This record gives sequence, C-alpha cells and structure tokens, in this order.
Amino acid sequence: MSQRYTITAALPYTNGPIHIGHLAGVYVPADIYARYLRMQGADVAFVCGSDEHGVPITIKAKKEGITPQDVVDKYHAIIKQSFLDFGITFDNYSRTSAPIHHETASDFFKTMYEKGKFLEETNAQLYDAEANQFLADRFVTGTCPKCGFEEAYGDQCENCGTSHNATDLINPKSAITGAVPTLKETKHWFLPLDQYDAFFKEWILKGHKKDWKSNVYGQCKSWIDDGLRPRAVTRDLDWGIPVPVEGADGKVLYVWFDAPIGYISATKEWAAREGKDWEPYWKDENTKLLHFIGKDNIVFHCIIFPAMLKGHGDYILPDNVPANEFLNLEGNKLSTSKNWAVWLHEYLEDFPEKQDVLRYVLTANAPEGKDNDFTWKDFQQRNNSELVAIFGNFINRVAVLTKKYYDGEVPTPSMFTDVDLKTLEEVRAYPAVIGSSVEKYRFRESQNSLMNLARLGNKYLADAEPWKTIKTDEERTKTVMYVALQIATALSVLSEPFLPFTSKKLKTILNTEILDSLSWNDISLPLGEMPNGREGLLPSGHRIIEKAPLLFTKIEDADIQKQLDKLEASKKTNEAENAVAEPQKDTIGFDDFTKIDMRVGTIIEAEKVPKTKKLMKLTVDTGIDTRTIVSGIAESFTAEEIIGKKVTVLVNLAPRALRGVESQGMILMTEDTNGKLVFLNPDTDGVKNGETIN
Repeated sequence: MSQRYTITAALPYTNGPIHIGHLAGVYVPADIYARYLRMQGADVAFVCGSDEHGVPITIKAKKEGITPQDVVDKYHAIIKQSFLDFGITFDNYSRTSAPIHHETASDFFKTMYEKGKFLEETNAQLYDAEANQFLADRFVTGTCPKCGFEEAYGDQCENCGTSHNATDLINPKSAITGAVPTLKETKHWFLPLDQYDAFFKEWILKGHKKDWKSNVYGQCKSWIDDGLRPRAVTRDLDWGIPVPVEGADGKVLYVWFDAPIGYISATKEWAAREGKDWEPYWKDENTKLLHFIGKDNIVFHCIIFPAMLKGHGDYILPDNVPANEFLNLEGNKLSTSKNWAVWLHEYLEDFPEKQDVLRYVLTANAPEGKDNDFTWKDFQQRNNSELVAIFGNFINRVAVLTKKYYDGEVPTPSMFTDVDLKTLEEVRAYPAVIGSSVEKYRFRESQNSLMNLARLGNKYLADAEPWKTIKTDEERTKTVMYVALQIATALSVLSEPFLPFTSKKLKTILNTEILDSLSWNDISLPLGEMPNGREGLLPSGHRIIEKAPLLFTKIEDADIQKQLDKLEASKKTNEAENAVAEPQKDTIGFDDFTKIDMRVGTIIEAEKVPKTKKLMKLTVDTGIDTRTIVSGIAESFTAEEIIGKKVTVLVNLAPRALRGVESQGMILMTEDTNGKLVFLNPDTDGVKNGETIN
C-alpha cells in the first residue's frame, strides 16, 4: 500500500445546497476511503472546495436578482457547514474564489501558454443578440446530438452524459431570453486533445487502467475511439478567472479548466496552514492520486484534466477515478433546479444525531455499478431492521448484561470452547475482509461485511444464551460475555470509516478512551499478541460506562410521512412555477360574450355526493333563485367551511346531470401555486346576491 495519498472529491457547484445524490455518488465513499487510509497510518491529503465559477451560478444570480458573489457566499457557507456537521473529514475545504486559487489557476494557464500547449483560434460561437452575450455552456439548451434528449446543455447532456460544444446542439435556444441564437466570431484558446491521442491510448487503453471501474474505462474508451478533438478552455463571460494573457479582455477560464486546478490550490492552502510542503502530494510519483466523482464528470477527470497535467509537465496523473452512477429519489431523477431532492442541511435539521443512518443507507444503496433509487420507506426499513435490530441490538444486550451480571466490569474468561475460539478467529479476519473491499472501492460490500460482524455477535449470544447459563454455569457465562465484549470492541474500531458517530458513541459506551487506542490492524491480532502487553481488545477488569445509551433508535411512520409530504409539496410548487399557460381559445365575438351571465351568489347548503371523491352538492342563493350546483371541490374543502361563502356563479350554463344530480350552473374557481383550489370571490362589500359581474 502506498504511504501517501492525495484524495479529491468533486467540487460542488455553489448554486444550491448539497443533496443525497452528491453524498452517495462522491462524498460518502471518498470519506470512507480517506478515514480507512488514515487508520492504516497513511499520509492523506483529502481536499475539496466550492466550485464558484460555473454558468449555473450566474443563471441563479440573474434569476434571484443578486450578484454571483452573493450566490456563492450564501451556498459556500451552507455547503461547508453541512459537510462539517455530517462528518466528512476533508483536510481542507476551500473555494475557487480564494486568492490562492486565482493565482494557481492563472499560473497553470500561463505555464501551458508559454510552452505552446494551446491553439489560438477565431471561430463562430452561439450568440444571443437580445442579451448581447455569447452563449457558453448552460446559457444555451437544445437537442443532444448523440441521444436526442431535448433539454441538453451547451457543454453536456445530463441524460446520456456526453460532453460536447454548444455549437453541436440541435435546435439551440438561449437560456437567457429564449431566442434562437446566431453565430458570431470570437477568439478563444483551445486544448488540442487530439495531440494527446497516442498518450491516452497507451495510458488508458493498453492495460494500464484496466483496473478502473467498467463505467469509467468504457466512457474513456468511447471518447478515445471516437477521436479526440480540441476543446476550448476560455469563455466569453464576465464571471470567472480572467484569462491571463494579452488580447483576452472580457474572457475567463472555462470552468472545467479552472475547477480541477482547485484541487491543487486547496492542497496548497492546507499545506501552508499545517506547515507542510504541498508539492509531494502532486509531484511525487510515489503519491497515489485519486479522484472521487459522479459519472457526469468522467471525461473531465480522465481526459481533460490529465491532458492539462501532462501538458503542464510537472504533475502526477491520477491512479484511479472511482466514479459512481446516479442516485434517484422516489423513482425520479434528482434535480436541483426542480427542487426534487433531499437536502443535506434540511436532513440534519429533521433528523438530528442521525448522520450515520443516512451514511449507512446511502452506502448500502450506493450506485456503484448502476443508477439506484433512494426511498424514504427503504431508509426507515434499513434503520429499524438493520441498524436498530442487528447492530444496536447486539451492543445493547452486551452492555445491559455486563452491567447486570458484573456491575459493568469486563469478566475474566475461564476455558475457551471451540465455538469461542472459532468466533474470535472470525473476528480477526474482518479487518482484512473489510479492508480488501474498501481498497477495491466496493464500499457497499465492505459495509455489509461490517454488518456481518454484528450479525456474528448476535448469533454468538443467541447460541450461547448467557441469560440461561448465568443460573447454571457462572464460569461459562464469564467467557461468553468476555468474547461478546471483544466483538463489540472490534465493531467500535472497524465501524469508524462507515459510521463515525456510532463508532465514537460505542467507544464511549465501552469506555475505551481511558485505554491505549486500537488500530485497524490490531483487531487482527490474537488475544495474547495485543500491543503494550494488552490482554485483549477489551481487557478483563476494565469497566464500561454506568448506563449505556441506545446506539440507534427507531424511525416512526410519522417521520417518514413528513418527508414524503415535503417532496409532494415541492413537486406541486415546481409544477406550478413552471406551468405554461394554456393557449388562447378560439376568438369569440362580442355578441357571444354578452350571452355569459355571471352573478354573485351565496352557498347556503353543502354535502358530499355519495360514492365520489371530488363531487360536492351545493345549494346556492343566486339572488334570482335558489338552485343546485354540483362542483368538483370535495378534496379541497369540507361542507362546513364553505357554507355562507360568497361565490361567482355562471347561471346560464345549460343543466347537466352529474352522478344522478342535475347541476344548474358552475362555480368559478382556479388553483394556487400549491395546486389547491381557490374561489374567485367577488368583492363582498355592499355586493348582494344576484348582482351581475360584468
């Protein structure tokens, strides 16, 4: 195993908070890996930061009527605090607006520029004449030239993951004004990826990267086989890092040139703070560089950024890029713009002290080889049936029985049976089993192995039945409880990468803070070979805490329903905000209009129509008569709350039978932004029933 690692996690766009898709795809697996390596004694630099120069940020700013700086300041603070509260152990979380990043990115560009690594070309780009602006990346949408998806962006299709240029789009449309763009010439600098064709074929295709995940290797191979083409690394924008050469006024570095350099600047910032030298983490061939990303970022981390590093000449290349697929939510694609998400900062408010439950569920359902789905029912089931019933149950039984039988003191074992020895041998195998899966980036598999250790503990107790033997064989009971406490201690150590808050809580229950700490590999040692002459993982005579809290608690149906209701409300709000007004109906003459007779009326009686969901039978005083009107409002109102309500009535509508009741008019209504029906009420001051509405 390498002793120095540089681990990067994809920089999140600061146009919104972090959601569970980001966590499952990138940050939880990266954190598991970083924590595991530190427990192996490795030298780790785990870096990330806010990506603050993307076009989505400028779009967000325009939409909200604020500056891009206002947007990034707001979301950078939310994201950074969310990561901290969730227990993601970045050595440094930086931001691309930091001076050190501007300096690093500018110097990187200038070095490549001075080495002649760019092509300078003037060509036609999409331009919005109404906005007086070139349409870079997400300022333009259109049909993907590869899969036909009609809402692809100018730099990437989120449906098939293909990266392309804005001019490749079919039927492009400005995201600013909606206008059809024209082509206008502008000068830009291009990274000639085609010149790196032989390098990529040797580096990726000829076996060197066959150990990469199949989705990563396959996407890279597709790009290389299709033929690499020059890629613009500058943009005509007013938000970003200015291109640091003459003749580049009004141009900034392309966000996907700027952003990955953020890993380097974040490492520099961390090293300066800690009094370290940053260069070995990026320039020493003995360092292992790893990028944790989602599948939509594969081309940038496996083709574009390596070409930049190769062109610059001073940097190591990534050893692996363990990209995950996408996580969906309740059967639909997660979407920041549509607010279809479980936001991390809101989750932490709704489920305080349940960080590990979300970490566990996202890892258990990680989209490692294919897209997976998060559902709140599955979240509840995994918590109640696995964390509570398996892991928590074992620890609770061990703590309660140790307190009950031995006043919380670890007993001295007598003779070990074959079952005891076999169980302890199995425990010693788990660090290697779990570690092997982690090192292969199989985090779902490794966490399941951890839970198998808890299952082993439960089975051992169930088979040994110390609650029975305490009455017949006290010496045997001491051995059983001693073995059970060794399993609990192993769990407290091995759970740390996956369930860090639980690990800390369990160590508190076992009171191990007063003992020499155990390493990952210590769990593999036979009892007689513990470090510092230690007799066991948890030695005889050691006392656990007086009253152990529960490791996990059940999540009730009401908690889950609240989350489902929140999603449903979000869905309706989004639909309302993005609803397109119905087209105008056929034109009518003035004579047709004068035939419409609308009057003010009052509902004097109301009852639900039997065997229907929506229909309400109303008796309405129209001022000219009292009539029956059947209206589809029963899901929005009760009969009691609408009696006495003034309404607008279309009185000369031809009668119509609805479920056996003749309806003699229509109540005028509409829907609010939440999809709820509302009455189009007349002004009631001085207005009497029967007065016409003109």
